[in-house]
Amino acid sequence: AEAAMACLAVDPAILLIVVGVLTFLIAFCGCVGSLRENICLLQVFSVCLTVVFLLQLAAGVLGFVFSDKARGKVSEIINGAIVHYRDDLDLQNLIDFGQKEFSCCGGVSYKDWSQNMYFNCTATNPSRERCSVPFSCCLRDAGQAVINTMCGHGMQARGYLEASAFIHTNGCIDKLVNWTHSNLFLLGGIAVGLALPQVRALTVRRV
Repeated sequence: AEAAMACLAVDPAILLIVVGVLTFLIAFCGCVGSLRENICLLQVFSVCLTVVFLLQLAAGVLGFVFSDKARGKVSEIINGAIVHYRDDLDLQNLIDFGQKEFSCCGGVSYKDWSQNMYFNCTATNPSRERCSVPFSCCLRDAGQAVINTMCGHGMQARGYLEASAFIHTNGCIDKLVNWTHSNLFLLGGIAVGLALPQVRALTVRRV
């Protein structure tokens, strides 16, 4: 049960479904309320929009003020995803996509994959993938037509310098933090762009 709940907490498909349902309900209240001039639905729409806006604002402020704790939470989420890598196909594809895009492997380093029961590097692990890392950690060759899914075999047993010739040894947490800092103005612009229509809707509703 604990494994199932942990998997559900990071399952992107379920997250998208929940966000989609909430978005539909809020939009439904606003649309039908406007067409039917239903004060109750319009009030629900206004309250929901206000709550969403305040949550976004609070998340942004808290993320900036408690950046260290936010980093720790991201580390916790990534480590949990590593543990349940083989339990859910959607989660597996999401991790592989992230590691390919950010050219990283694991949370802090590639040896974090030892937290997974299949990639665990202990001598008692009977898995064929013992001491390995996923193929998404491997260095990509532009001229390679077929992906070698076994390229990460036994990489955890090698040192950083030796493994760096075959895989990305840096973790995804630092890569993600660096990407966020380098795209801070872009992310801020997107946040403002998402907030302006909400503020406009709230202003029009009150007028």
